[in-house]
Amino acid sequence: MDLEQFNQLTAEQSKALLQPCVHISTWVDAVTEQRPYASKDQLFQYAAEQASEWDWTEIAEALAQHPRIGERQAAVELSDKEQHFSKNEQAQLGDSQVLQQALYQGNLAYEHKFGHIFLIRAAGRTGQEMLSELQRRLHHNTQQEQQEVQQQLTEIALLRLKQEIQ
Repeated sequence: MDLEQFNQLTAEQSKALLQPCVHISTWVDAVTEQRPYASKDQLFQYAAEQASEWDWTEIAEALAQHPRIGERQAAVELSDKEQHFSKNEQAQLGDSQVLQQALYQGNLAYEHKFGHIFLIRAAGRTGQEMLSELQRRLHHNTQQEQQEVQQQLTEIALLRLKQEIQ
């Protein structure tokens, strides 16, 4: 969809398009209500600014909509669009059983420490890079990790938005 088409959607259509980018209703509502955008850059900048306003409660709720790295299924049912995004984003994982097992073990350790799934912008990263990031982030304290999760969720949301609005 191009920017002009996005600007002309009804509010409900816009929200339906934005929701698979990130399950944070304040962001979806704000990006919808700010229309029309004069340029894609203006849209993406505004979306990024709104992401910087997310609080941890919103982020934690959004995390529940993401599958674990290395898993194809989230804990909740994803829409077809979300499944497509996730499949494409994790395409670089490969089929290595050793890597899959290491990611599984890392995910368990991460969830035990932080109480939520490990989230990373998988697009453009190999499975080994994601595993290395997981291992690095296990050394974070809670505040450091929450900041990193917000950054990763923002990157995912903006990447998905850019795929939707071309």
